[in-house]
Amino acid sequence: MSDNNEEQQLMQTMGLITNAGNAKSLAMEAIHAAHSDNFEAAHDKIKEANKSLVEAHNMQTKMLTAEANGHHAKLTLLAVHSQDHLMTAITFIDLAQELISVYEKLAETKRV
Repeated sequence: MSDNNEEQQLMQTMGLITNAGNAKSLAMEAIHAAHSDNFEAAHDKIKEANKSLVEAHNMQTKMLTAEANGHHAKLTLLAVHSQDHLMTAITFIDLAQELISVYEKLAETKRV
């Protein structure tokens, strides 16, 4: 693998980690907003989290496409770590959406 390919792989891997990490952090902010009954902010944070998740998916797709085209990536701990970040972010956003729903139902029962 040439130095240019390794550098490109590193940049894509770091982009995947960064975007997935941002998605997870935004989902956590959404949970905190919902906990404070700020549901508009919670939903806005989930939208932002999903945008970051799309960016992470785009990075992963570039990496997978290159692999499918015969440009085999060097399997590194960092590459594995990036996939772990992506899967964690996906799961975290799903759970955050469920928690927001629960907080909304709790808030509604307080109003009745």
